[in-house]
Amino acid sequence: MTDILPGTDPVSQAALKDEILRAEHISKRFGGVVALNDVSLSIYKGEICCLVGENGSGKSTMIKIISGVYTPDEGDITVNGRQYKKLTPITSIHEGIQVIYQDFSLFPNLTVAENIAINQQLASGKQLVNWKQVEQIAREGLAKINVSLPLDAEVSTLSTADRQLIAIIKALLANARIIIMDEPTTALTQKEVAALFKVINGLKSQGMSILFVSHKLNEVIEIADRTVIFRNGKKTMDQDAKGLDAKKMEFYMTGREIDGQAITFGEVNQADAPLLKVEQLNLARGFFDVSFELKPKEVLGITGLLGSGRTELALALFGELPANSGKIYLQGKEVQIKTIQDATAHGIAYVPDDRIRQGLFLEHSIENNIVVSIIGRLVNRLGLVNSKRKASEAQRWVRQLELKTPSPELPVKSLSGGNQQRVVLAKWLASNPKILILNGPTVGVDVGSKAEIHELIRSLAQQGLGILLISDDIPELFQTCHRILLMRAGRIVEEYKRQDITEQALNAELVAAAPVRADASASTHVSAQP
Repeated sequence: MTDILPGTDPVSQAALKDEILRAEHISKRFGGVVALNDVSLSIYKGEICCLVGENGSGKSTMIKIISGVYTPDEGDITVNGRQYKKLTPITSIHEGIQVIYQDFSLFPNLTVAENIAINQQLASGKQLVNWKQVEQIAREGLAKINVSLPLDAEVSTLSTADRQLIAIIKALLANARIIIMDEPTTALTQKEVAALFKVINGLKSQGMSILFVSHKLNEVIEIADRTVIFRNGKKTMDQDAKGLDAKKMEFYMTGREIDGQAITFGEVNQADAPLLKVEQLNLARGFFDVSFELKPKEVLGITGLLGSGRTELALALFGELPANSGKIYLQGKEVQIKTIQDATAHGIAYVPDDRIRQGLFLEHSIENNIVVSIIGRLVNRLGLVNSKRKASEAQRWVRQLELKTPSPELPVKSLSGGNQQRVVLAKWLASNPKILILNGPTVGVDVGSKAEIHELIRSLAQQGLGILLISDDIPELFQTCHRILLMRAGRIVEEYKRQDITEQALNAELVAAAPVRADASASTHVSAQP
């Protein structure tokens, strides 16, 4: 049973007229780890409050306390004037709190209409489905945020942005007063982020409160009314977002200044023969006539919007989506890359943008994840894995990449996002590659870990690797790359040296209107209507 403090009066207990949630002096421990230490947080009606902090700062713990998943060890929570020692998930929902996690909690095999209306249908207790009512509920939900989606489309066929809109609609239909959005823009393009922000601002104008949790400081600057920063389980900032810049937020997040101006780039010898040369490479419904060179010690950036062909190009070079025509040369020798095994045999490694689903075995140990790409080298004559060699190899990469973990034997899911990304890097670096393809290497990684991964990328290049870095994060490209290729509609349309273009100019080129490819498959994404 929910533990409600006796003698509370909803009117008299509200600290401020517009305050709808207040968490006071919250502390939470997990064994010997202090996740939150005497932290207070308020949310006001009709505001967008951005909660910012590095991985492990306590953001997720606070969200789970507010939503009733965790019980605080100390502190009180006041929602809509009612005070609680702890919330249950049901009480939290009844108080109008809805959390939209990164997986959206949707049914991929059901249609848009079915996903939107399913909660109301279940709550009705009826054994027969009224399909006209399902469509009516869905249409009313879409109208709430002024968007248009095909009601009969299966959710599995939709873009991430559209799935997120459905999750927002479901929250509104559950009579939400506070919507908590956990890293909502991680997998969105800039155009989709703009459409989402339009929806969020529309909700704010209707009096909805948004707790927006993000690592992306440029987005926080754009959307926040108020910014709250956590560091190591404590609140270090809570202030009006007006005039707040990224440098100040970085300092309060990390406790140190991150100086992007102090970055030093290693030299690339233009006289060196290319490690990788691509000539007129083509992939049906992917990319066309792609040609470029990658030198030793070079970080070559490839950017473009979703659908530009950037990821398909990476997958072709890694053998997952073999090219239909064209030539690939490695160290001057033409090679055929038809499978992933071909690519790895030629010294090509690929770090995907989705480390959770494509890069890691979450339930397995850090050690196992690191050595999986070289397990064949660790087998003795009897066909058994040499445990000492395996442990030694894992420890080597833990030290070299400065992985923050008490033990490599812990499951990899116990690590922060930044450290998980280091494990994926370690897995492929252990195979001693010549070329490293990084697709969105810091997606979902906090600002401190991001700077450290950027430093690691520059360091790996100076050790002789050729690195292809695929990203639409413009500052990331400028902090790591020597050259940047811009893809649009499946083609490389421009090449820039980092020093010859500004971030603002590249961003303008990135979002410039692109022609639609004649062979491009239809997209189900529909942006917010004006």
